[in-house]
Amino acid sequence: MAVFLADEQEGAVDGDELLALARHVLAEQRVPEDMELSLLLVDADTIAELNAEHLGKVGPTDVLAFPIDHPGEALPDVPAVLGDVVLCPAIAAAQASGLGRSPAAELRLLTVHGILHLLGMDHADPAAEREMFALTDRLLASFAAVER
Repeated sequence: MAVFLADEQEGAVDGDELLALARHVLAEQRVPEDMELSLLLVDADTIAELNAEHLGKVGPTDVLAFPIDHPGEALPDVPAVLGDVVLCPAIAAAQASGLGRSPAAELRLLTVHGILHLLGMDHADPAAEREMFALTDRLLASFAAVER
C-alpha cells in the first residue's frame, strides 16, 4: 500500500507514526494493496479555505476526507487512489485537551476517522456514528498493540 504524507504546516508531528497508522488501518480494512492514500497536514487557514470551498462551511475544521476511488472500482491499468485525508494538527491540538486526549492521540483518531470516511463510513445518524466510532476505537487499539 502506498501512503504518502505531505506536511505543509509549522507544528511538530510524528509523520512516521501517522504513515504507520494509515497503513495499519488500510491493512485491517482489507483495502487492496495497489490503492494509494495521501495524508496532508495543513495549517488552520488552509483547512478553512478547503472547508469553505468544498463543504460551504465557514472556519477551520480538524479533518477533511476527499474520496477518489472506492476499493475494487478502479479501472484496470489505472492507478487506484483511495483519496486524500487533510488534517489540521493545530486544530487537533486545540481541541485535544477538552476531549481528554493528547494532541498526538487526537491526530491519530482524526487520521483513522478520515480514512474511514474514504472507505464510505459516515456518522450522519446515531447508529452509523456508533459503528464508525467503535471501529475507530478498535483500530486505534490494534495499532497501539502492534510492536514497531
